[in-house]
Amino acid sequence: MTQQSAFTAADTTEPRLNVGSGAAPAPAARPRIALVGVHGFGEQHLRNLARLEASGAVELVAVADPHPPQDSSLGSSVAVFATLDELLASGTAPDVVILATPIQTHAPLALAALAAGSDVYVEKPPVASLAQFQEVAAAAQASGKLVQVGFQSLGSLALPAIRESIASGEIGDVLGLSAQGLWLRSKGYFKRSRWAGKRSLDGTDVVDGVATNALAHAVATGLHMAGAKTLADVASVDTDLYRAHTTQSDDTSVIRVRTAAGQTLVCGLTLCSPEQQNPSVTVHGTLGEITFFYTEDEVVTTTAAGERRETFGRTDLLENLLAARHTGAPLLSGFADTGAFTSVLEAIRTAPDPHEIGAEHISWEGDGDDAHPVVKGIPELIQRAAKAQATFSELGVPWARRLPPERTFDIAGHTVADYQDGSHIRAVSSPRPYLHPVRTLAGTVVTDHQPLDHVWHLGVGVALQDVDGVNFWGGRTYTRAAGEYVWRPDHGSIVRTGQQPGRNGGSAHDGGSRHVGELAETLSWNGPDGAPVLSEERSWTWAPAGSTAWRLTLDFALSPAGDHPVSLGSPGSNGRHQGGYGGFFWRLPECLGATVWAPGTAGVPLAGEADVHGSVTPWLAWSGSFGSGAPDGSTAVG
Repeated sequence: MTQQSAFTAADTTEPRLNVGSGAAPAPAARPRIALVGVHGFGEQHLRNLARLEASGAVELVAVADPHPPQDSSLGSSVAVFATLDELLASGTAPDVVILATPIQTHAPLALAALAAGSDVYVEKPPVASLAQFQEVAAAAQASGKLVQVGFQSLGSLALPAIRESIASGEIGDVLGLSAQGLWLRSKGYFKRSRWAGKRSLDGTDVVDGVATNALAHAVATGLHMAGAKTLADVASVDTDLYRAHTTQSDDTSVIRVRTAAGQTLVCGLTLCSPEQQNPSVTVHGTLGEITFFYTEDEVVTTTAAGERRETFGRTDLLENLLAARHTGAPLLSGFADTGAFTSVLEAIRTAPDPHEIGAEHISWEGDGDDAHPVVKGIPELIQRAAKAQATFSELGVPWARRLPPERTFDIAGHTVADYQDGSHIRAVSSPRPYLHPVRTLAGTVVTDHQPLDHVWHLGVGVALQDVDGVNFWGGRTYTRAAGEYVWRPDHGSIVRTGQQPGRNGGSAHDGGSRHVGELAETLSWNGPDGAPVLSEERSWTWAPAGSTAWRLTLDFALSPAGDHPVSLGSPGSNGRHQGGYGGFFWRLPECLGATVWAPGTAGVPLAGEADVHGSVTPWLAWSGSFGSGAPDGSTAVG
């Protein structure tokens, strides 16, 4: 029978400890090792220590655990203690102390080991707060001792290979990075110890969670690949935390990190996936992308030339610590270099408690302690978050915290549209104001934004792809020279500069009894350098159109911001066949039975996309059916 330890390590599954070289210093110089916590991930350390002992690299001299092993797995010369304090007081004097213990014990045990003159190997996460990080860092510096953190993925030989590939320009300029983790965890997982699923326990910070523990390697590896190691490397951290389990901690979250060097890393992580998948970190470039499946040490590079798959070896982090002691080799996962990760942990620790996901958005698989929740649609939502560099809240996910709009458009007590200022949109999607969601009076949503196929598509608004060479549409730009869409650093932004005098977004009447809402505003179309290119006057009006429908009207006028003419173009004007789009924009959600028609000429109507596309008509109409949970299943736009 395996006994559950009070020192069960943070998470027992991610990632594996790989066999390293086994190279040993001279037998007389064998470092003396003490292991604190022998169950859970501590069992992995016991196996690794047995391998290293067999090669003459180390000597396991002591273990500490309130529940020592019940079998004969330890040699007769290994001293057994209940606590680290007892071990250190015995005069055992280990050279290295390995800590495979609960999260909240990492800092105090590391401090005790450092004070006793030992180097330390501590499992992830290294600490439970920024204050603890600073205390341990100061103690390590004062003692001159080494502290290695058990982010095993940072020992992968894939990481320097990825850096070389990026530096070579193989994937072009880096647009951003994303980490994706789709795991599942059962009710029983959170019953394995008192601290599991806790943000705090008995007044002590624990900060368990999907990003800080279970899939912490995704965050740490992503930060490393983004060049963010120390506290100073992180400019900001945004957290969007949710839970489906009945825990304190988050199990489905988006973490967005902006580095001091200007990179953005978005981590979309869940323990509520329909099936477990290998987690990954992707570097998104203008010419391709590199995906690192860090638990497998596999790298997939995708460019126009095709796909290349490579598998790499891994340096064992304990061996790396021994080499650092013996030769001065740099630590691959040194404590100071987990400062960036600690910035993320601290942001999660101080964030509001995770928001509970509504039961209607969850299905349960399995029975009893084996039951696990599945958040509906979570794989695609995590892909969208990664691609759009957006949080669940910013995507408008139904179970997420609502992103407060700049204002709403209302008719007879019904909110029919939310006005978003676009400030949360990533730069390469050309941030701009837009309406989303737009609804029928019955509540059917007839817009989409940041969809997976085109994350720069934003509800209802105004967008142009070529304004004197500036892209105000988002995404790739079609150029005549390339004959295709290419990524360029040409993205502009549209920002609201004010409201027109006397037209302050209030309401009026059309001369009859109908209520008319109106919003008149001025906007500036700014280039990548922030310099104004165009000035715009825009007017929205909304009013009932009978008892079951309403009418949205948009009027806008563009003028040069300076004293010289400004050219307006599109993919079509730059050579793309049937690509003459731009101006008024409406992104519809997925629908069924879509039809489109227009008046045509000589009394013959145009019907269907093939006839309507490219025609010049005073109006066009569209209809379709939406069946995704809205009260009204169909709508028409004309």
